Amino acid sequence: MAEFLVIRLKADPEQPADWIAVDSEGSRLGPPVTGSLAEARIDVRDRRVLVLVPGTEVLTTTASIPVKGNRLQAALPYALEETLADDVDNLHFAAGARLENDRVPVAAVSRERLDEWLDRLRSAGIEPAKIIAEQYGLARIPGTLSLLLEDDQILLNDGDETVCVLQDMTPGDALLAIGALQDSDTPAPAEDEDTTPARAHVLIYCEAADDERFKHDWIALRHELGSLDVKLLPDGALPRLAATTATGVGVNLLQGSYGPKSEYAGLLAPWRYAAALLLALLVLGSVAKGVNYLALQREETALNNQFLAEYQQIVPGAQNVDDPVRLVSSLRARAGGGGGTPPVLLQALEQLSKAVRGDIDASIEAVSFRGGVADIRINAASVSVLDSIRQRIDQEGRFQARIQSTDQVGERVNSRIQIQALTP
Repeated sequence: MAEFLVIRLKADPEQPADWIAVDSEGSRLGPPVTGSLAEARIDVRDRRVLVLVPGTEVLTTTASIPVKGNRLQAALPYALEETLADDVDNLHFAAGARLENDRVPVAAVSRERLDEWLDRLRSAGIEPAKIIAEQYGLARIPGTLSLLLEDDQILLNDGDETVCVLQDMTPGDALLAIGALQDSDTPAPAEDEDTTPARAHVLIYCEAADDERFKHDWIALRHELGSLDVKLLPDGALPRLAATTATGVGVNLLQGSYGPKSEYAGLLAPWRYAAALLLALLVLGSVAKGVNYLALQREETALNNQFLAEYQQIVPGAQNVDDPVRLVSSLRARAGGGGGTPPVLLQALEQLSKAVRGDIDASIEAVSFRGGVADIRINAASVSVLDSIRQRIDQEGRFQARIQSTDQVGERVNSRIQIQALTP
């Protein structure tokens, strides 16, 4: 079950705040506390913060606005412009859930005042989830007028649309102001007239001192009302107001430009541990792939070096081989061979490699293959070295080598040798 810390701000910023912890059903989780906002910050913990602000600073009313959704916020100033004394450009408007009669609860407050409240809270390290006018803390009970008396003001909810704050009035004056009582100067209608209004049912919340102060008023009002019940508030008004607002009642002023920029953090909060685990798995997987990639790179380098060493035995002096697969495919194509028995060219090159392996004074310059005959161009120190290579090839009995030409170039000899497989 969700928990809330409900903080009530006073009109005077120098006065201490009041706060109490409640759950989402309005049940108290501790006694009310009075102190500085810095002290209230300690009790926030992981609770959402609901802030009640002075009702005299917030106009609460209802309006008939046909538009819905995102356009509703933009329509509020125009819907109330003619009923407000202040310039609507200096006011911030917020809307609540549409009522059964299709009217919309609206709260309007000075932008300057709302900024002051936010500055006070944030200076103490408190980020409110909602800011609500305190009069919304009086529950709406259909068919019942609810009044909460505190100092010189009365919070009032008529059980229908009216939610307001009245100052410097007695309970009787407040009921008279909203039409729940008949003015003594107005003649009473005849008893048989259908226009006789039904007598109101009134619920009063107050502390013991106010109950004593208005005890004679209660007696008089009971004669004029359908019923009047008085409920005492032993711990003050805050527990009563908090119990109502924690259940989701009231217009949240943090809308529009004052609304949260994003609620992703709140939506993702229940998944934070799963997300952390997934992130850890992704990191481990990336590290494992990185290690595997480095190992494969080292293995590829080793294989390339091994292939180059083998290839240099066939073609001494060959440089780096960028594509061993393409080179082998090219050799196979030249040899005219596919699968099965090894191609003649590869066998001839193998035999040539063995023949020149012991002679450091001979190097292969070029290799070509046509019609089953390998044509090799060799540079050697002398003709005797060339003849030695020829004899070594012939000794195996599989190939026959012939020196086709020699050309003395300086102190070395360029020669062309043909190698051909012997017919079995």
